[in-house]
Amino acid sequence: MAQSKVLIVEDDEGLREALVDTLALAGYEWLEADCAEGALVKLKSNSVDIVVSDVQMAGMGGLALLRNIKQNWPNLPVLLMTAYANIEDAVAAMKEGAIDYMAKPFAPEVLLNMVSRYAPVKSDDNGDAVVADEKSLKLLMLADKVAKTDANVMVLGPSGSGKEVMSRYIHNASNRKDGPFVAINCAAIPDNMLEATLFGYEKGAFTGAIQACPGKFEQAQGGTILLDEISEMDLNLQAKLLRVLQEREVERLGSRKSIKLDVRVLATSNRDLKQYVSEGNFREDLYYRLNVFPISWPPLCERKGDIEPLAKHLIERHCTKLGMPVPTISADAIGKLVSYPWPGNVRELDNVVQRALILSEQANISGEHILLEGVDWQDASGLQQIVEGNDVATPDVKPIAEANPVTKVSSAGEGLGNELRDQEYAIILETLIACNGRRKDMAEKLGISPRTLRYKLAKMRDAGIDIPN
Repeated sequence: MAQSKVLIVEDDEGLREALVDTLALAGYEWLEADCAEGALVKLKSNSVDIVVSDVQMAGMGGLALLRNIKQNWPNLPVLLMTAYANIEDAVAAMKEGAIDYMAKPFAPEVLLNMVSRYAPVKSDDNGDAVVADEKSLKLLMLADKVAKTDANVMVLGPSGSGKEVMSRYIHNASNRKDGPFVAINCAAIPDNMLEATLFGYEKGAFTGAIQACPGKFEQAQGGTILLDEISEMDLNLQAKLLRVLQEREVERLGSRKSIKLDVRVLATSNRDLKQYVSEGNFREDLYYRLNVFPISWPPLCERKGDIEPLAKHLIERHCTKLGMPVPTISADAIGKLVSYPWPGNVRELDNVVQRALILSEQANISGEHILLEGVDWQDASGLQQIVEGNDVATPDVKPIAEANPVTKVSSAGEGLGNELRDQEYAIILETLIACNGRRKDMAEKLGISPRTLRYKLAKMRDAGIDIPN
């Protein structure tokens, strides 16, 4: 996924860090500034998709910043927040061109819902699946047929295989292609937040609900909602979701008013849902409601004809994003890719491609640049030894579990936030090694729930960190 970038302007350091953490965990890139003047400096050298700014700040205030932004970047959306909200301030802000106004304190979901309306987490592609394998082409022909209907579709397949790409393909081939495509990862959001995120809530519905907030179903009106990893949803919430699907209407938390829905529902899972139903972990009635038309998207090892075009597509995408010339890839490199079993599917292929781009130094990518986990290297120190043996210039850093301070793994923002996140990643990797990869033991040792651990591991993979199986 390509991530929309948010500029946070807030002079309260603690609140600014909390806002940054909320956005980062939701999949957004971010920049931060502690004053309006600093925000203007960052805007001159960085492209962002939305600005979230406090109103009451020393020096230039939020309204003055808003006016300056509208003069110089008239199409850049600005969302204001303040602890001194009143109707007059809200009206003034909207007249000046603010897209909306948030009253402090507000729940994290309020911020995420506001930002997602104007700067949604974006896809790197336009929904076109990159395929060449005969099996994949036949599945796309099937997807074209089901796309013309409004039937619910269940896309099944292993993690990292491209289930969301298939879902976007169905949306873009449907009559709803001009409507919104709203994806929500049911495994990534805590149970106590998922209901409010899906269905929305009214002011006062729970502690911290300072103002009303629409849910993902409302945001998807006229388009498609994707319930990613639906099998991870709590059973109690499954019952509420079933009612929404049956009645085609939703009630916000704290409201008795029903909102009619015009939304197509797609869902994905990496589990055997029939077995999950028989084990009592998934409602049978919800299974049949969602499983109107199932599509099984195979693992990458069963679509060998897709590997070469996917690798070339990923190379081109990363080079375009970084402003680099696109290198060629040799036949021996392609051969090495095709012969590998890809337990991590397309997500792992993307990691391998990024490593190859780093090692090739923008020259031709050859077989020696394709370093495969479990074949060429077993851990971070082994990878470093291979790189040093090939005389490739690389920073002199310790393996992440030994480094102190921890080697940086992300550069989406600046300051303490990244350092804390990198320290957390190092602790998780150390725990993974100590527990021999047993996720249940890891969660207990770290003092977090298995759901939270899955989410953190997913964020680490997205940051380009290889998670040993």
